[in-house]
Amino acid sequence: MKPGIHPDYHPVVYRDRSAGFAFLTRSTAVSDRTVAWEDGNTYPVIDVEISAASHPFWTGRKRLLDTAGRVEKFRAKYARKAR
Repeated sequence: MKPGIHPDYHPVVYRDRSAGFAFLTRSTAVSDRTVAWEDGNTYPVIDVEISAASHPFWTGRKRLLDTAGRVEKFRAKYARKAR
């Protein structure tokens, strides 16, 4: 690898606050906030909105969708064009 052209690759904690899940990995992402990790060291922390711990596909929890309302909206929209 050429020296001086690659970004800093360092340990970072990614945290999903909605699920209470966090994991330590290496990344080029930077953050001003830090967190004390289980090994006693302090690492930068990146908060994410959704992860495998909270995503409906991976957890098996499904969200209910208002399909009847969407079907009626579709029919009303295209019934006007058909006339």
